[in-house]
Amino acid sequence: MSIYTQEQAKAILDKAIKLSKADQCTATLSGSSGGNVRYALNSVSTSGHISDADLAIEVAFGKRVGTATINSFDDASLAAVVGRAEELAKLAPENPEFVPAIDKQVYKPTGTFMGKPAPVTPEYRAQVAADCIEPCRKDKLVAAGFFSDSQNFSAIANSKGNFGYQTSTGMDFTCTVRTEDGKGSGWVARNLGDVATFDAKSDIKTAIRKAKGSVDAKALEPGKYTVVMEPAATAGLISFMMNGFDARQADEGRSFLSKKGGGNKVGEKLFDERVTLYADPWSDEVAVLPWDNEGLARERTPIITKGVVDYLQYSRFWAQKQGKKAVGQPGNLIMVGGDKSTMDLVKSTKKGVLVTRTWYIRLVDPQTVLLTGLTRDGTFYIEDGEIKYPIKNFRFNESPAIMLNNIEEIGKPVRVGDDESPFVMMIPPMKVRDFTFSSLSDAV
Repeated sequence: MSIYTQEQAKAILDKAIKLSKADQCTATLSGSSGGNVRYALNSVSTSGHISDADLAIEVAFGKRVGTATINSFDDASLAAVVGRAEELAKLAPENPEFVPAIDKQVYKPTGTFMGKPAPVTPEYRAQVAADCIEPCRKDKLVAAGFFSDSQNFSAIANSKGNFGYQTSTGMDFTCTVRTEDGKGSGWVARNLGDVATFDAKSDIKTAIRKAKGSVDAKALEPGKYTVVMEPAATAGLISFMMNGFDARQADEGRSFLSKKGGGNKVGEKLFDERVTLYADPWSDEVAVLPWDNEGLARERTPIITKGVVDYLQYSRFWAQKQGKKAVGQPGNLIMVGGDKSTMDLVKSTKKGVLVTRTWYIRLVDPQTVLLTGLTRDGTFYIEDGEIKYPIKNFRFNESPAIMLNNIEEIGKPVRVGDDESPFVMMIPPMKVRDFTFSSLSDAV
């Protein structure tokens, strides 16, 4: 059993906390039940069902902290994991940045559980694979992808009387389609809370179209170009930029939001006036748990409003040191956009480059949030509002802080997930000028 009811979860957490003899105890219980199917070379390679739950115990004696985890919840196992956490705490050095367990929080439920309570069947997952493989076989293309679904629960409690419980659902899908000679590649991905809104037959057409269209790519000279970025291409850059929205990094001069001479740039206009970014755990499209990893209650948080920086994230230690209020770290990012699709942005482009996806993004300079990475799975040259021909992929060197100052048009936001990001995002396609491609890449 891996999905516990609120009553069952609370009973386990209360019992574990009661067993502790430490000055404070925090317990987190989470579990999931779901399945997956993986396919490659137009054949299913693996499929399965995973069901698990685990309990994490964190205790403190003064400023000495210990943590232990377990996935068995009988009385003996609970006693053992609490005892192990306490042993580790007694051996640990004092933490100079220790903060006590959070006080009792008020959690307003969010809409993280979507769709029917019945689990997705193995037959459904097999059909998803078939819906991707069959049209690729007919077109002499090769499909490789992964589909997973899950139902989850999360529960937290501590010795100060705090408690929270919530269920959630999730679904991830990705498929890469290649031509038989490997010279053309297309890609599609979906991250959704409700599997009922997913249509593999429709989505695979996008990857097929891009795979066919990216054959015989031409080399374009590296340089600065007007670029139409699909949401998946933009999301990784914006998500990475959020690492700089940490108050401590900014105050200590380690971020692009640091101010010369000390302090930070909250309240300053640093982006195009059309840039408005916020977090909202109660969003209908990208709901997240109403608490963060420490159990702090999340709030609707303006991050950038009409280009002005509104927010920096304060850890509880740094908030205490700076006399600020610590709130739950955002779990989603929502960027305000318009009504235009990616192709609408293409139609209004005289000359430019369409980027399907950015990949392998890494930080070059934290002071300017300069990032480097690669385009992949469909990069095309635009001329007079039309996609003229495929082009070879590029390595880019670009700062999202600069990119968000070079906006020409913003489209309609869509839900985007990213394996390397802690956020679920609603991000629009964008047309930006002077995007820097530094070199060519031979990868498709």
